[in-house]
Amino acid sequence: MTEAPIIRPATPADLPHIQRIYAHHVSTGLASFEETPPDLAEMTRRFAALTEAGFPYLAAEVGGRVVGYAHCGPYRPRPAYRFSVENSVYLAPEAARRGIGRRLLAALIERATAQGKRQMVAVIGDSANHASIGLHEALGFRQVGTIEGAGFKHGRWVDSVLMQRALGPGLTAPP
Repeated sequence: MTEAPIIRPATPADLPHIQRIYAHHVSTGLASFEETPPDLAEMTRRFAALTEAGFPYLAAEVGGRVVGYAHCGPYRPRPAYRFSVENSVYLAPEAARRGIGRRLLAALIERATAQGKRQMVAVIGDSANHASIGLHEALGFRQVGTIEGAGFKHGRWVDSVLMQRALGPGLTAPP
């Protein structure tokens, strides 16, 4: 996989690939606290909910194949949180450590900023998830907290690492 990725808006046709990528992480990792991979119908419902609400949902394509995706959505549902978003970035195993996650997250930050969002929050499963923590740090996120043992998955307690990045003027000016 030496070809540069194309980062573009995800489409419904990408969802089988996205579902497989996410299912892998749900089944084998700690990044997601889901324990059962959602099926294609559920991933389609989630995709529609985010895109119909105007949130960016991106795919990374290499050689005509989707190898990663990223999206953001509401950080919390109450109206006062409307300028804050939570991000997600997932890659196919063979796409890891090739700069694809960085390109996806950078594009996501750019699009959320263009929409007038002011804060992006990452809720990272597992304090030992150095790849995700490092990716977020490289793009300007800072750790703002750790919720120890927030979840129990794969036979052990798992932390949630909270990271945050200001978008645009952040909190230095009203929206």
